[in-house]
Amino acid sequence: MTAKASRPSEEMLHAYVDGLLGGQEQGVVERFLAENPSEAIRIEAYRRQNAAFRVLADAVDSRPFAMPEFQARRQWLPRALRAAAVVALVLLGVGGGWWLRGLEYTERVGWSDLAEQAAVAHQTYVPEVLHPVEVSGDQEKHLVTWLSKRLGNPVRAPSLRALGYDLVGGRLLPSSSGPAAQFMYQNARMNRITLYVLSSESGREETAFRFVRNGPVGVFYWISDTLDYALAGELERERLLEVATAIYKQLHNL
Repeated sequence: MTAKASRPSEEMLHAYVDGLLGGQEQGVVERFLAENPSEAIRIEAYRRQNAAFRVLADAVDSRPFAMPEFQARRQWLPRALRAAAVVALVLLGVGGGWWLRGLEYTERVGWSDLAEQAAVAHQTYVPEVLHPVEVSGDQEKHLVTWLSKRLGNPVRAPSLRALGYDLVGGRLLPSSSGPAAQFMYQNARMNRITLYVLSSESGREETAFRFVRNGPVGVFYWISDTLDYALAGELERERLLEVATAIYKQLHNL
């Protein structure tokens, strides 16, 4: 029986992400990642963040909300990793799905760009202890104003206190289609969920709630008139749907 690879230190893993390892140390990390798919997904998320920040640093377009350079980099995650990350999903029956004021709920096999990016951002920042957000929840007004300006559309941070979640804060993120916002919430048990927000592409009219799962992380996502939303969390599907429904009602004043 082959012995399992010992866990490298976080410093070594980050050095691997930054391309600073070589020879034996790189082999140790690669063996560990091959035996631990969940860690491989996390490390790939760090790689994607690094790549995204490099794109932002190299951007020469001076327009405040348009970053067409991202369009040429849509396929950041290798196809092999996408296939490994996506688990088999079962279609929801119940006579055509769930409806909320005309909003259909269906379960999707495979990832959309929106759901994938929300899941990767969730897995990247939820484990952070010292720096989970850029702007804390006690500066909510500043946070919302800043993110609204960067996305070019009014953004809101829904209140989830009635469901037991307080706003930790939020951050600005790069995405395959421009700036994105992430709001993070936390309950008394220190469990975290994140709401990922993008400006909608013009001409899209799809409004259905859709659900996908990557291991423990589930994502409900939907498209509104001006913004796209994706709620990610390590919750039961029904509980995540309850939270997504509450968010939808607040954002649409229902």
